[in-house]
Amino acid sequence: MDTNKKWYAVYTRPRWEKKVADLLTKKRIENYCPLNKVVRQWADRKKLVLEPLFTSYVFVHAESIEHLAIKQTDGVMNFVYWLGQPAVIRDEEIDAIKQFLDEYRNVQLEKINVNMHDRVRISSGPLMAREGDVIEVRNKTVKVQLPSLGYVMTAEVEKGNVEIIPITTSYTNNYFYNALFR
Repeated sequence: MDTNKKWYAVYTRPRWEKKVADLLTKKRIENYCPLNKVVRQWADRKKLVLEPLFTSYVFVHAESIEHLAIKQTDGVMNFVYWLGQPAVIRDEEIDAIKQFLDEYRNVQLEKINVNMHDRVRISSGPLMAREGDVIEVRNKTVKVQLPSLGYVMTAEVEKGNVEIIPITTSYTNNYFYNALFR
């Protein structure tokens, strides 16, 4: 893997996420448009559809030299900025989104303010061995916090699959943040 490449989020025109991803692919720029599997009900049928998880966002894995080509892509409004620079998204967060979408359907996003609390590890299930911080306590609910974007993905997990990590345990570079049971 090229160490000079970093993940960034670009802001797209409304409902252009898939089109932008296709255009970036044609330019040979690595990108990721997370698609959520959602069941939609029509009067005569139900259908599983793929909808962008993040409205008006596509992730690009690029070097800074590629930024101009990315910005010149039809449908791209601009990079998402943090402190005057394009916001860098950690590889672990992109991996977390991919894994979460592989494991769950109808994923919901919730805009949050990032808060750090108890450190936890998932002891079994699809997210086994992932570590993170508790942000909310509810019955059987897991929340995965993506600090660079300020979002949380929510899905069901068995409450017995979570264990508290003693404070002396060192933090990893994995950004899974989970809600526990009371």
